[in-house]
Amino acid sequence: MQRKGFQAIVLERSEQLRDGGAGLHIWTNGVLALDHLGLADEVLKTAPAQSVCHFSTWRGDSLGAWPVGEFTDRYGRPTIAVERSVLHGILLNALQDDPVRLGAHVAAFTQDRTGVTVRLTDGGTVRGDILIGADGVHSRVRSGLLGSQAPRYTGYIAWRGQAHIEHPLIPPGSFNALFGRGTRFTYYDVAPGTVHWMSVANGPAGGRDEPGTVTAELTARHRGWTAPVRDLITATSEAEIIRSDVQDRRPDRRWGSGRVTLLGDAAHPITFNIGQGACQAMEDALVLAERLETAGGRPEAALRAYEKERRARTAPMQRVAWWIGRMGAVENPVAVRAREAFMRAFWNTRAFPAAEKSQVAYGTRWSTTAEPAGPTTAHS
Repeated sequence: MQRKGFQAIVLERSEQLRDGGAGLHIWTNGVLALDHLGLADEVLKTAPAQSVCHFSTWRGDSLGAWPVGEFTDRYGRPTIAVERSVLHGILLNALQDDPVRLGAHVAAFTQDRTGVTVRLTDGGTVRGDILIGADGVHSRVRSGLLGSQAPRYTGYIAWRGQAHIEHPLIPPGSFNALFGRGTRFTYYDVAPGTVHWMSVANGPAGGRDEPGTVTAELTARHRGWTAPVRDLITATSEAEIIRSDVQDRRPDRRWGSGRVTLLGDAAHPITFNIGQGACQAMEDALVLAERLETAGGRPEAALRAYEKERRARTAPMQRVAWWIGRMGAVENPVAVRAREAFMRAFWNTRAFPAAEKSQVAYGTRWSTTAEPAGPTTAHS
């Protein structure tokens, strides 16, 4: 928004911007979005570029291998993995005039013909021309627009961790998604000596782990799985393992009203199954800025145009991610064998070309039009 000449205020409910957290898988379309902002090279100083994404059974037998390294030749930028905190830090450092207000809890908002007023839980108010709700799957702005609707629970839980380890089976740029009966394990390196991993298992929502039991439970769940699964779990401090119920929403026909709209998970939460959540949030932001820049003083029309374009882009991904998640969650041995046969037959020949065409190639709209990295002087 600043690069387009708009003055933005970010209301962040956290009291401080934390380090650590999960890793992010950023497909080439997301890296092209970062490149458009002039930030891709800074991210690539740390983030490993991937050459092949492997998909395997829990025993280590191959189900597919996607040659994502070819994207660099075709689109000019690789597919990568990066620590969430690293990406957040780079984005934050690119901002001018420190627009982030920490500890700002949104209570409600009202709008009129000239702008939007946000009321905070501490009694304060903030006024702006428009309001963009980018506050996640449990968005307060979304509730104000569309009503209080609980997200959809997928039926499975994710345990995410980061292992600080050098491992002979994890060269730079690794990615492997392993499938078992009702459980999965995915890992990829996000920096030299740092590997993000995720264990996924079916179960009821709302559960909690007893302190001191998580490592034993995860190693028991993945007993007998191919290396380096056990090594990654045992190399991770329990303090760095995060448990969360995996949630999403069905695609919505409406994201906004008047001078208010939604962005990212607030608008279209996409499960991790296709690795496009962060990519789509960045694409949202670029498209929204483009629409506002050419609005000609008609912000409401710009928001509706943004929503129309982005709904068409993200709704199919929400559906695909949901169904891949259901496929990954099967427990019946017959269904597991059917999944393995399906993936061996079609994961390379059909799924990979489809993912490139429907998800990655879109990023070419920004591949030759990098935004200048300098400060802006015009404000709305």
